[in-house]
Order: sequence, then structure tokens, then C-alpha cells
Amino acid sequence: MNKLVVLSLGKGDLGNGFGAVTAQLWEQSDPNPMKFTGRLPPAPEIPELYRHWQLLYKALYQRLDWCPRIKIQEADVTNVSEVEFSDLCQGLSNSINAWLNSEPFGNINQQLRTHLDRSEEIRFIVETNDNLLRRLPWHLWKFFEDYPKAEVALSAPEYQRLKKSNVQTPGSKVKILAILGNSQGIDTGKDRVFLEQLSDNTSTEFLVEPQPKQLNDQLWKQGWDILFFAGHSSSKEKGLLQLNQTDAITLDKLRNALKKAIERGLRLAIFNSCDGLGLVQHLEDLHIPQVIVMREPVPDVVAQEFLRHFLTAFSGGQSLYAAVREARERLQGLEKQYPCAAWLPVICTNPAAEPMTWPEKGNGRKRDHSLLSRWHRLQTVLLLSVVVTSAIMGVRHLGMLQAWELTAFDQLMRSRPDEGQDPRLLIVTITENDFQLKEQKQRKGSLSDLALVQLLEKLKTLKARTIGLDIYRDYPVDPKQADLAARMQTQENLFAICKVRDQEANHPGISPPPNVPTERQGFSDVVKDLDGVLRRHLLAMKPGPASPCTAPYGLSAQLAFHYLEADGISAKYTPQGDLQVGNVVFNRLQAHTGGYQKVDAWGYQILLNYRSYHRTPLEVAPTVTLAEVLNDRVKPDQVKGRIVLIGVTAESAHDYIPTPYSGRQGFYQEMPGVIMQAQMVSQILSAVKDGRPLLRVWPVWGEILWVWSWSFVGGILVWHCQSRLHLGLAAGAALSVLYVVCFGLFTQGIWIPLVPSVLALVVTGGSLLVYTISRATATVAYTDNFERSPK
Repeated sequence: MNKLVVLSLGKGDLGNGFGAVTAQLWEQSDPNPMKFTGRLPPAPEIPELYRHWQLLYKALYQRLDWCPRIKIQEADVTNVSEVEFSDLCQGLSNSINAWLNSEPFGNINQQLRTHLDRSEEIRFIVETNDNLLRRLPWHLWKFFEDYPKAEVALSAPEYQRLKKSNVQTPGSKVKILAILGNSQGIDTGKDRVFLEQLSDNTSTEFLVEPQPKQLNDQLWKQGWDILFFAGHSSSKEKGLLQLNQTDAITLDKLRNALKKAIERGLRLAIFNSCDGLGLVQHLEDLHIPQVIVMREPVPDVVAQEFLRHFLTAFSGGQSLYAAVREARERLQGLEKQYPCAAWLPVICTNPAAEPMTWPEKGNGRKRDHSLLSRWHRLQTVLLLSVVVTSAIMGVRHLGMLQAWELTAFDQLMRSRPDEGQDPRLLIVTITENDFQLKEQKQRKGSLSDLALVQLLEKLKTLKARTIGLDIYRDYPVDPKQADLAARMQTQENLFAICKVRDQEANHPGISPPPNVPTERQGFSDVVKDLDGVLRRHLLAMKPGPASPCTAPYGLSAQLAFHYLEADGISAKYTPQGDLQVGNVVFNRLQAHTGGYQKVDAWGYQILLNYRSYHRTPLEVAPTVTLAEVLNDRVKPDQVKGRIVLIGVTAESAHDYIPTPYSGRQGFYQEMPGVIMQAQMVSQILSAVKDGRPLLRVWPVWGEILWVWSWSFVGGILVWHCQSRLHLGLAAGAALSVLYVVCFGLFTQGIWIPLVPSVLALVVTGGSLLVYTISRATATVAYTDNFERSPK
């Protein structure tokens, strides 16, 4: 996060001190600054040290025969000791640090160090009109050594926000107007070489020793981004630029042209010459955003090296302040030959204007270093996606998403293509009309003893392989129907139902038919979800000793096992305790399985993989009525070798169970109990005989990785999409792809997280979008707030 510090010294001078010093600290996330107050004591030794330093510095120019870019007056000192000069530099540095570390200034110093971080980029602006304070090397303060990404700049106490200018548009080039002035005794050719070697997204116009009118016309001609001057300037007449060997011009005479250039977008001026601070005084009232100058007379080599390092760093993507600091610090390598070279460059700024940024090469988009760098943004997306994924998976683990996930499960189930009816099954239904048959006159329940014995005889004749009676008969057979009692006792392919005692539901249970042995009994119990919908298949359980029904397997499992045994396929348990039929292992449902969280997974449960035909689960297998069988209207091939399920479908029996297909679509999508048993039998047979997949889920680590990947996608979309339209289209496409993948895997029997993935994508993308917008808004407010803030 970038920060801005504005140190306002107020009224005073080094001789008398500064009694009302304020420091304001801006963060981009908050346009309202923090403000700290303090004082700076008198430091009369600093002016004396500086003047002595400046005198010796200029004398070194003459003794070492440097080629400065300014013609200076004869120095009063003729003999200069380099050791003496070095000691003087150290003394000036010590005095500046002692002054800024003094007790009256301690509150500001401490508060800044408390609220700033060494890893943050900091723009540190000193507001003052005092010429001597401006010339001091503020970067020598130990604060800037402790904060390696901070750089100091100078500002006038008063400034104004610029009107909206024709700022650089995406894809446009950086326009540079380079003035190579009077080059007598210096080499401006190297400055030109450095500018020509910039990246392709720059357009540089060179004016080599121009005439004053030529310069004036160019400033009026078009919108420039950078103004560069190399050559001689004068310290006698402030603001004088030597354009060629005969012509010079003051900045006052270029005032209108410069004003127009600034209005059209001039954001940075670089004066690679001397007396830069004198030039700045004539530009500040024009409110130019940024100026880079040299504090003192500058050797040719130092000016050229600074320009090269600065342009390399700035055009390479660093912020203006970071590029200046890097270029300035690299000048330290020249100080053995050119003492104090790193003291010379300084930024002079208009705090109400954002510093210029260099656009990215290629696509022309700006690098907004006031927000996040590319790598920093990627780190933010990664961190945010991990946080969001952790939160969503935590909420999911608590079961708070289960209702939504089961709703999505139902939608996926309803959307699957038809599979056709299971040809291994036949369902004999008992309808309202079947209650009126003459064979049913003596019935106690849904099916009389006479009708049942005749039905069993017909099915035996038609060679049914397995018969399942899905009707409760907890009463003895009528003594008049001794043949029925014998059949139920001895017919090996006949299975009947009972119901296990349920203490929680306060249900006593229902006994099996008295004549059917335990090994041919199957319980009818099912496990419904909280919304009453049947999505799970209860294969087995261990009934309590007090239960009237002690069958260990459900009717569907008993029928499937008997049918498969005729094909030489048996059921067993693996060493891990999982049920295996043939080569298929039926992995039991756990408390946390897919969208089920903290579910009651008692017994041996699996997910129920419905079979649909004509978009409904009701037609899982062919059906005939009781009357059709008793009246011989059923063909032999409809029965031979099949499992025949007998049950009631009459509405008056109230034996209907909601299914995922009911989903607010009406009563007809509810399923009679006998159809439910057929669905369960078909699931087992289809898995073992046809290789039809059982519904399963990924391991927890796989689900977490899947949800995180979509969370990451949501962040990447916000990062890369530059408009709301593009973001909306991309998000819609991503959600469509997510649903298609989830649906495709579901058709293959794999239930993966859909709702958590949608939430992860939307929450991560939405959070990052809000964060980005707030940061961008804060950046604007952060700048606009200067004029409104009390100084």
C-alpha cells in the first residue's frame, strides 16, 4: 500500500526555529489523513555549515577541472582539501539528523514510524518556501535510511489541483519534448542517445540548440507528457535557459506556452542542468505536477548517469519516486571522483497532482502503481481466494449450505437424459379399480389372500425369477387359504416386507408375514432428508432386539441379491467393511459426503441414482395392474426371468414419497413406495450388471482444490476485465462452464461442489471488485483532499 507524508514547516527559519510543524499522513484506502504536530528548534549552525559546504563544493569544480553545466562565479576559496570537504559533509549530515531527531520534533518522528511500514512506498513531501531549507540534502535524514522505499520531494506551501487535462489514453505513446541547449563545453549528445534508446512506446521530438520562437511554437503545438532540458542555465539571472551560443530565454517569457502545455497534459519536467531550484520557482505558480532538478552545479558525467538510470527505472515500470531514489543512490558509485553526486537530484512536486506513471509496453495500459503491481495483485488474488475458500468450506462443513446444495443436486438429477426402463423388472400395481375386483372382497388390507394366492400362481406359471411383496401383511393367513400359507413358507423366490421399530419417530414397527422366514424378509424403511425428499438408499442396518422386524437388509437389496445369485454373483463385505456385489463396491455414505454435512448416516446408506424415462422416475420399469395379471392379459415375456414387485399405487393408500423430480412441479412427481423399491433394485442391478455408475463424491482435498480454483478464477476475471460489460460476460461464461462441467460429471456419477464453487467465484470476484474500486476511489480522493485539508 502506497502512502503519502506531507511535512509542513510553517513559519520560521533555521535561526529562530519552527513553532508549528505539522505532518499529515495519507493512506490510499482512506482519503482522510492523520495529522501530527510538533516543533523544530533553532539550528543556526546548519546555515553556516551549508554555506561553507557550498563554497568548498564550488571550489572543487575549479580545482578538479570538472565540466559543469553552469558557469559559476569564481569561488572565494582556492585551496580545497578533500579530507576537509569530507569532514564538512559528515558534519552537515550530523547536524541535519540532530535537528530532525530533536525532542520537540519527536512526536512527529515517532508517529510516522508507528504508522509507516518499511515495505511500503512512501512519498515524503516537505512544504517550504525557504530557499536554504530547499537546498538542504533532506535524504541524509536517517528516516530515509530506515525506510528504503521512501523518497523526499519539495513543495511550495500553496498549490492547486489541475483541471482535467488530455491525459494519456490507452495505447498512446509517451510524448517527450527534448531541448538540447547550448552544448559548449558539455556533451548533450549522450543525453540524446539515452532518450533515443527508450522503449517503443515513446515519441521524442528533439530541439537541438533551437531558436526561442521554435521552442515556443513546439510547446504550443501538441500535448507533451515530459519536457526535458539539457544544457547551460544561469545562476545569476534566475530561470534563464541558454538555448544556443547566442540566444537565451527566461521561463517568464515562456509562461503562456508552458501554461498551455501543462493544461494539455505536461506532467513532468526534467532539467538536467544547474540552478534547478531557481528554475522551479518560476514553474510552481503554474502548478506543474512534477519537476526533477539538480540542487547545485552538476558535473556532466553525473547529469548523464542520473538521466540514464532514471529513465531505465521509470520506463521499466517503477514509480517516479522509486525511480528517482534508485537513480540518485546509484550516483554514489561516482562519489570517489565526484563527491556528493548523490546529493544533487531532487523532486519538486505539486501534491495535488498524481505523479506520472509510465504506461506498460505493448497494450498501452497504464501501470497504476498507486494501486497494485502485477505480482502484488496476483498475491492478493491468491490470498483472497484462499481466505474465501476456507470460509466457504468452513460454512459448508457446518451444514449451512446443505439445503442449497441439495436443491442443486435435484436440478442436476432432473436435467439428466432419459435412460429408458429397466427390462429386468416388472411392477404389478394395485390401483383403486383393483380394490373392486371380486377376488378382493375378503381383503383385510390392500390385497386379499385369495387375490394373492392367484397372483403368485400366475407369476409362477409365467416363470418370474424373483418376487417382492411390497405390502404389509402382519396378520396370519386365512385358514381357508392353506395353499397361500404353504407358498409363503416354502417359495424360495418370494420376499416380503416389514418395518423396523423407530424410537425417534415413536413408531413401533410392523411385523413381517408370519409364514415368511427371516432370510426372505426385507425392511421397507427409507431415509428422507429434512425437506422430505428421498435422495438416499438404505441398503442394510442392524435392527434393535425389541423391533418386530429383524431383517438386516432392505427389500431392494434382498431382491437384487437373489436375482444376481442365479447369475453366479454373490454379495460379501470387504476387509474395510464395505459391501461388495460382484466387482462393484458400494461405498457407504459418511457424515460429511458431498453436499451432505453432519448427516445422520446410520445403517448402510448410499446415494440413490434415479433412473428416469419420459423425464420422470415413475416409469423406471414396465407396469401392469393386478387385474391384468389375474385376467391373463400379461404376456409371458413380460414376466419370465424378471424381478416382479407387487405394491399399491392407489392414492387412497397414501404411500407416496417426494423425489428430486418433484421440485415444485406437482403431485404427479411423487413416487409410490413400490416404484421407490423398483428404483433401488434397478440401481443395484444396473451397477453390477451394466456398469452404470453409482453416485460418488471427490475426497475432501479434491473438493477444496476444486472450490479454490473457481475462487481464483473469480479474482482473475476481475483483475483482467477492464469494463463492467466484459466482466459481466466473462463471469456469465465462467458460471456456464462451471455448470456444464458439474453436470457432465454428474451424468458420469460424480457429484462435485456446484454451489460452493459459485459462491467462491462470486464472493472472491465481488470482494476484489469492491476492493479495487474503493482503492481507485481512495486514490482520487487522496489527491483531491489536499485542498480541503487544513495545513
